[in-house]
Amino acid sequence: MLGLYVHVPFCSAICNYCNFNRGLFDAALKERYLAALVAEIEAAPSTPGPGMPAEARGSVAVDSVYFGGGTPSLLEPHEIQRILDVCRQSFDVSSTAEVTLEANPETTTSERLAGYLAVGVNRLSFGVQSFRDSELVGLSRLHDADRARAAYREARRAGFTNVSLDLMMWLPGQEVSEWLESVEAAIELAPEHLSMYMLEVYPNAPLRDEMARAGSSQAPDDDVAAMYLEALDRLEKAGYVQYELSNVARPGCRSRHNLKYWQDGEWRGVGCGAHSTRRGVRWKNVSKTEDYVARCTAGSCDVMVDVRRLTPEEQVGEAVFTALRLSDGVWLDRIEARYGVDVWA
Repeated sequence: MLGLYVHVPFCSAICNYCNFNRGLFDAALKERYLAALVAEIEAAPSTPGPGMPAEARGSVAVDSVYFGGGTPSLLEPHEIQRILDVCRQSFDVSSTAEVTLEANPETTTSERLAGYLAVGVNRLSFGVQSFRDSELVGLSRLHDADRARAAYREARRAGFTNVSLDLMMWLPGQEVSEWLESVEAAIELAPEHLSMYMLEVYPNAPLRDEMARAGSSQAPDDDVAAMYLEALDRLEKAGYVQYELSNVARPGCRSRHNLKYWQDGEWRGVGCGAHSTRRGVRWKNVSKTEDYVARCTAGSCDVMVDVRRLTPEEQVGEAVFTALRLSDGVWLDRIEARYGVDVWA
């Protein structure tokens, strides 16, 4: 079944390490962007992708909807409902679909979270990154550790039973013991899912310049290996199961949407800069928010760029190497059934 990815490019502030497609929140632009999103989603079933065969058009079964960003929790619950309603009108969204909303702790309240749940969001992914205030300041995050804990508890009180937390390791100057403080803090909260990412310092990120001015650096490779392995050991003892390189979950709580990226699945991205992969064709939407809005407002919703049809060899290669990120590994019989290829040969 198809996964839908909905990109929300707005942020209250720009984190110094971020390389995603995002910009500062603008209320007027948000209204225009939402109208553009609705227009693209309405047009999506009749334009399933460049070069798609006729049978690919029409109603498409969907079992996951993922609001990513940016900061999707800057949208009001009724705005999320507006998007979900048009998704359901345009696609055959399962009544049991996993609907995930990425959220920053400083943007949520008990009332807002209850509103998200009421309109159909059933999974939250909080961008916590660290439970140490000095590290959060160094990453230019707007919340502190207490606010992260409070937001998590508000989500529980609102009725959410599926919550994921993001943590980031290998921060400038971070020691193994400091990283494990955040891991233990997450374990104490007992979310259903946890993602752990190693910080990547991009050449164009302000953090690189800040590190140079401060004379700070990331820990040696052996230290970050210790961070990773010790964290996984503690999480396993706490009842979590690693199912992907960067992800652990309670039994039955793997991210259905993200698994599509690693299990040779298909997904349709909507919004500026969103990526899609369907029937061997990959494309992305135009990145600039204003450009995206203008194209959708023009009526054609012609927002697809960088279209590429994968060769059979590329499809098999990607199916294998993405599956190798998973603890389940590669299902050779599925590869052979789908592509007619004996992987061993």
